[in-house]
Amino acid sequence: MGGADQIEGGRRPPLSVFVIAQDEEAHIADCLASASFAAELLVLDGGSRDRTPELAAAAGARVERRPFDGMNSQKNAALALCRQPWVLNLDADERVSPELRREIEALFAAGEPACAGYTMPRRAWHLGRWIRGGGWYPDRKLRLFRRDAGRFAGCDPHDKVVVDGPVGRLHGDLLHYAYRDLAHHEAKMETYTTAAARSAFAAGRRAPLLRMVLSPPLRFLKSYFLRAGFRDGRAGLILAWMAARYEWHRWRKLRRLRRGGQPSADC
Repeated sequence: MGGADQIEGGRRPPLSVFVIAQDEEAHIADCLASASFAAELLVLDGGSRDRTPELAAAAGARVERRPFDGMNSQKNAALALCRQPWVLNLDADERVSPELRREIEALFAAGEPACAGYTMPRRAWHLGRWIRGGGWYPDRKLRLFRRDAGRFAGCDPHDKVVVDGPVGRLHGDLLHYAYRDLAHHEAKMETYTTAAARSAFAAGRRAPLLRMVLSPPLRFLKSYFLRAGFRDGRAGLILAWMAARYEWHRWRKLRRLRRGGQPSADC
């Protein structure tokens, strides 16, 4: 941030906001703008072929480069590059809402935060509306934590923060613009289910036929009925169907891997 540490008459929170990104020119500027209250903005670029690094630098971020080798590995590498005692991790398609920004600023204005980390609700915009049901909200994420107390230890493609110490709760929303449209959702699902199958295969997980057959309908019922996906109307029905398809694809790809094949999109 060019060494600046003042904002609106007060000190910036001692916070590094970091983003791992690759070919995110459509999102990166808005993402960083929403976090401009922090003392440091850091983007770890995984090998973009578009203008992501240039746009990030123009938004005030320090840009570092590292070939992408997995979600959790890349985020731990970015964490190690942060210079402030506290960190906030954002994905490029996420935004800090004004309410969440005020809450974070107030947290640091009151002195050293009492907890080692904080969760926040994440609200997703998809299919022309904010999604409320189906397990999509509040979808709490642990994203704000003391740098020396946290690390990423999830199973790719999903990240998971492990924090040594108590975890508190924030109430302002983290806004998520994950998909441009249903076709984009489909494309991401192919990527994620392939990564999930490979992670499960590496961990030695089995893929029973019964699990592959039963998981999709059970996931649909859970999403649409038990988690009130029906509250979102047609969008809720579509998302419950997509959740079922996710289960089908990831288990089928794992079975293919265990038989010596590759988890291709058409497997």
